[in-house]
Amino acid sequence: MRRRLALRKQPFGRYGANGLFAPFNTVAHLMSAEASAGSVASESLPVPPPPAGGREEKAGAGLAGSKYVKLNVGGSLHYTTVQTLCKEDSMLRSMCNGGVEVTIDSEGWVVLDRCGRHFGLVLNFLRDGTVPLPDSQREIEEILTEAQYYRVQGLVQHCHAALKKRTEGFEGTCRIPMITSAKEEQRMIATCRKPVVKLQNNRGNNKYSYTSNSDDNLLKNIELFDKLGLRFNGRVLFVKDVLGDEICCWSFYGEGRKIAEVCCTSIVYATEKKQTKVEFPEARIFEETLNILIYENGRGSGPGGVALLESGGVSSSPGAGQSEEEGAGAGGGDRRVRRIHVRRHIMHDERGHGQQTVYKD
Repeated sequence: MRRRLALRKQPFGRYGANGLFAPFNTVAHLMSAEASAGSVASESLPVPPPPAGGREEKAGAGLAGSKYVKLNVGGSLHYTTVQTLCKEDSMLRSMCNGGVEVTIDSEGWVVLDRCGRHFGLVLNFLRDGTVPLPDSQREIEEILTEAQYYRVQGLVQHCHAALKKRTEGFEGTCRIPMITSAKEEQRMIATCRKPVVKLQNNRGNNKYSYTSNSDDNLLKNIELFDKLGLRFNGRVLFVKDVLGDEICCWSFYGEGRKIAEVCCTSIVYATEKKQTKVEFPEARIFEETLNILIYENGRGSGPGGVALLESGGVSSSPGAGQSEEEGAGAGGGDRRVRRIHVRRHIMHDERGHGQQTVYKD
């Protein structure tokens, strides 16, 4: 009985945060004090600063909630959709669904620390499923490296197939096209940005027999054409024409128009028959090839280049009766075309030695 009375006399309360017993009327004050102390402690904790450059890293957030994505790949900016990035099971898809951490700057661009030179080609492959690869083997290897980094297996296989094809079937770098029609020739010369040298060679159209040295000179012209094609490969476009009327004639074009022409054939009148004589003006052909380089990369457009070309054509004077300049237009407004060919018809008898040769204009 006394024990129950003692318990009744004990005041009702609770122990506070300081370990002291508090009666019931002070419990509310202690609870409010603890809450205020917790809020002060949370406000006093230091907040880590954002990364340098105003970037904010979102780990595992992904881009699935967005429809369009802005990508900054090494300074190269690209704008695409999440649907395009998710077409293949690649690292780009993992970026969209949150499997890979992404870094977004203050302007909302997803930053990728890679070279952006070939990233546009990677996006085009994801859009279309295929993409034309460049001709350079080094560039194909660079694209292969980027495709392996982004784990785009379709593009990886495409690059491997292209490299394998190059190793199995080697293609020469010096290509000389053949003219198949007059329209093709005009379109090729008009659209080509490089100077053009054309050799017209058609022995099937020869109505007369050749002189004794004509066959050798014709082969020398063809050999010189091949040598010049190798020497100026990549700078001058060399083409062959086997459909024209001329047996051996060189034509030089710059900026879509004919600049000079060297005709290597003439007619020889013998005592009993006519003969075709083929000459080999090697120095003149080589000189006109060097002159045509003035029109490389559009450098002949200015007045200085034209003046230099014209002065070069005038200063080099071949033998008498072997060169002439003909105006392209009747009004004289067009530039002239230097035409060099043999104008004289030679009358002689090759069978008789010591006989006098007569030249007839």
